[in-house]
Amino acid sequence: MAIKRGLIWVGGLALVAFVGLSQSNLNPAATEQWGPKPPVVAPKDTDDAVPGDALILFDGTGLHAWEDGKGAPAGWRDADGVLTVDKASGNIRTKRRFSDFQIHIEWRIPVGITGSGQARGNSGLFLAATGSGDAGYELQILDSYGNETYVNGQAGAVYKQHPPLANPARPPGEWQSYDVTWTAPRFAKDGTLISPARMTAHFNGVLIQNNVTLSGETVFIGKPSYRAHGASAIMLQAHRDPSEPISFRNIWVREVR
Repeated sequence: MAIKRGLIWVGGLALVAFVGLSQSNLNPAATEQWGPKPPVVAPKDTDDAVPGDALILFDGTGLHAWEDGKGAPAGWRDADGVLTVDKASGNIRTKRRFSDFQIHIEWRIPVGITGSGQARGNSGLFLAATGSGDAGYELQILDSYGNETYVNGQAGAVYKQHPPLANPARPPGEWQSYDVTWTAPRFAKDGTLISPARMTAHFNGVLIQNNVTLSGETVFIGKPSYRAHGASAIMLQAHRDPSEPISFRNIWVREVR
């Protein structure tokens, strides 16, 4: 219904009149939505606490949620509540598969880290691992505290696609955090792309990726592209550079449905 505005003169005063508005348009309750109600979730007591509906992927009590790239038990070192990369045993991935989710993960570059550029504390959080090796979609992990490299390869970058909006990296020896919201790509039955993957990410509480659209899976050389897949594992990378291995702790995920 078209709405027209006109002037009505009352006692020498011009009043604005809206013609065509029904009574429901003037009722604030007409735009109130009362259902369906969002589920009640126990809030976090502190910023590092786990939400009540989260699935814990690592809390220092073992690698029960993880496996290696061949489905065997994960071979990384779990000691004193900290998970440390074992480069010789390769990447690890979750046993469970996910589509859309929110993930929290904390990581630490070791004190005395050596190397430079991409050979300095390199790892990666793969929001969806789609095959063997490093196949999938990577949010880069790297020592970016005073360490120069290409901007779409520094910490917080969607690797080789989107540089981070900021560099809030802490020095080696201090714990850092990623909080990521991941929307998986959707494919038709014939494998064609319906909607691309999207990501929002915070690095140490600072927004670094603002609902960015991914052009496809991460590749080291060439242009990214998509290939059809469904729900996928979350993967942590054992990068093959010679620098000292990094560590992780406090990893949890909330599925978004």
